[in-house]
Amino acid sequence: MPKNSILVAGAGGRMGKTVVTEILRTPGLTLAGGFERPGGEDIGKDIGVLAGLDAIGLKVEDSVDNGVKRASAMIDFTAPEASVANAKAAALSGAAHVIGTTGFSDDQEAAIAAFAEKIAIVKSGNMSVGVNVLMALVEDAASALSDDYDIEISDMHHKFKVDAPSGTALMLGEAAARGRGVDLSEKSTGIETGRAGERRKGDIGFSVRRGGGVIGEHAVSFAGTEEVIILSHSAIDRGLFAKGAVAAAKWAVGKPPGLYSMRDVLGLRKENS
Repeated sequence: MPKNSILVAGAGGRMGKTVVTEILRTPGLTLAGGFERPGGEDIGKDIGVLAGLDAIGLKVEDSVDNGVKRASAMIDFTAPEASVANAKAAALSGAAHVIGTTGFSDDQEAAIAAFAEKIAIVKSGNMSVGVNVLMALVEDAASALSDDYDIEISDMHHKFKVDAPSGTALMLGEAAARGRGVDLSEKSTGIETGRAGERRKGDIGFSVRRGGGVIGEHAVSFAGTEEVIILSHSAIDRGLFAKGAVAAAKWAVGKPPGLYSMRDVLGLRKENS
């Protein structure tokens, strides 16, 4: 198989089509194919036409099984259960796996970690370069500011998004927790239930909004009694996630087995974090 032959999971979805477009217009890359879940309405359609481009002679398949044999890497923005099954197929074939899916259960996270013992898996709740730089800034700010500054993470997405808070918001929360040297699970508030009463010192709060066609807006505020610092990111074009995913796929091919993140791809990972 070509070194940079990439398979697209969920090729008929919004992100799948965007990823297909990014692969086809990137020199040196080959589209290995694309697939959808069995019974999907896009099965059998030309992948290029489906993405709004010219026909390329590759049809959407109804399973990962054939395409993964032609691929050196797979890009996956689907659903948790599907991504776990795709990780298994990638592990069996030796293809690197880039996962942009969010909303995994603890058991699903453990399953993906097990498959990462056999192949390189890049898993990130957000493939944007800007968001991953934002994470580094949030970690630094949380480290520099005392817990007299209340941390609040705001998460706004389109009305079709299922998981809340978003994977990106949770990543930002983890970055803040790392900066403070605390466990997010012990300090987070607003994730599963509403909040009432006085805010506890040191809490990392989450606020979620859903509506319209917003691609993604995130802000992290550090609110003191005399000043407020806000770090934010707004996604303008869905293509930025596809660019990051394609860069991750190219990076992951040939890497040793392991569970990586975009921080590894971009060289932003700090020692011991």
